[in-house]
Amino acid sequence: MAKNLIYDIHDRPKFGKLLIFAFQQVLAILAATILVPTIIGNGMSQSAALFGAGVGTIVYQLFTKFRSPVFLGSSFAFIGSMLAAFGGAASASAGYTGIVLGAILAGLVYVIIAIIVKYAGVAWINKLMPTVVIGPTVALIGLSLAVNAVNDLPVGKVGHFETTVTSTFRDGKLISVTDPATAFVSDCSPYVALICGIVTLFAIFIFSVYGKKMAKLIPFVLGIGVGYAVASIFTVIGIATDNIALQVINFSAFKEMEIFAIPDFSFIEAIKGVKDIDGPFIATIAVAYIPVAFVVFAEHIADHKNLSTIIEKDLLEDPGLHRTLLGDGVGSIAGAFFGGCPNTTYGESVGCVAITKNASVITITTSAIMCMLISFFGPFVTFLASIPNCVMGGVCVALYGFIAVSGLKMIQKVELSNDRNLFVISAILIPGIGGLTVSFGKVTITTIACALILGIVTNIILNRKNSKSE
Repeated sequence: MAKNLIYDIHDRPKFGKLLIFAFQQVLAILAATILVPTIIGNGMSQSAALFGAGVGTIVYQLFTKFRSPVFLGSSFAFIGSMLAAFGGAASASAGYTGIVLGAILAGLVYVIIAIIVKYAGVAWINKLMPTVVIGPTVALIGLSLAVNAVNDLPVGKVGHFETTVTSTFRDGKLISVTDPATAFVSDCSPYVALICGIVTLFAIFIFSVYGKKMAKLIPFVLGIGVGYAVASIFTVIGIATDNIALQVINFSAFKEMEIFAIPDFSFIEAIKGVKDIDGPFIATIAVAYIPVAFVVFAEHIADHKNLSTIIEKDLLEDPGLHRTLLGDGVGSIAGAFFGGCPNTTYGESVGCVAITKNASVITITTSAIMCMLISFFGPFVTFLASIPNCVMGGVCVALYGFIAVSGLKMIQKVELSNDRNLFVISAILIPGIGGLTVSFGKVTITTIACALILGIVTNIILNRKNSKSE
């Protein structure tokens, strides 16, 4: 067992504890997993995305022989690709056909790379992306998510949607009108929401540092519980005094929920749209999805390098990069088949493993099964969806911060008196923190990918004489 872990990858917690640990993982990945279908719209189901994430994670675990403790959830990298699928489709059903087809194409990219890795080995990966490159990239993953966490802190669940139209005038004449943009606007006081978020954050800190035995292992469950309780108190007072500024949680959602409902699985609509698919649309899907798959491949390696340092075992060697790639690729296909969203390994899950020191793979697998089961039960899905943004923002501050610190710990192993290494790290952190992205038509190279590519190129140029970079 890794000396810094309480539960190693093969350890099996007792059943009662296992359920609580698994639920904690569900809470860690929940917000991001159900946010993607919300952004895409077009009738995509949050419950189906949750089910698809569970299926994708189990597929990943099967390919990795249950040796890699990470959860797969909806990938943000493919949001542009999914929007392109719906935007270029003749009908909504054809759009669903497009997103399933796109996931298959992206998954095949992973399969091809996995085959290459199987026979070429991973030595070239380690040479191409040594610690001086991976360390700041992992740190950047956490830092790049910081804005999302901070933006959530002052936001509650009670609010309204506003539609805005941006007009452009020149010489007093209207020359363009942008498409209407609908955004959620929180009606509760940002100060009240911020209090709930900060309380959640400090509850997690306190339970993690000062908690005894079980409390130390489930700081997120307890922290979210404390935050939800505080938000509930404010909301009840707000309802009693008819003061919407205090209403953080939208309890009205519980009145409209169904006790049991089958999620709107993507493949059902996708089958209906097959007849509307033509050659140009398939080409659009290929162009939108395949390049992104190469981008996510780089992030896949960074996540697994980070996880390897946490569990003190090189996942690129055992179970092997070819297996993690196959699991990620085929898991994405399976996830999109049900939920519409290609999946990817989640930094939130990695952060949860690091903070709780629980790397038990059976915990991850149980959380996947839990996601699949609860997606059918309205009360549970509604409760999870009712957790205020501010509470999840407090959670994410802890999770994303831990990811960033994990990368910084890797950088400690690098010889920082060497200017070559300083320039490599600079080439990654500054463009990454600055938010550099590059777009080619409908394809966007994400900030993480841009920074990683710059780091790799800089490292190659500055160390072309085989100078050691670590």
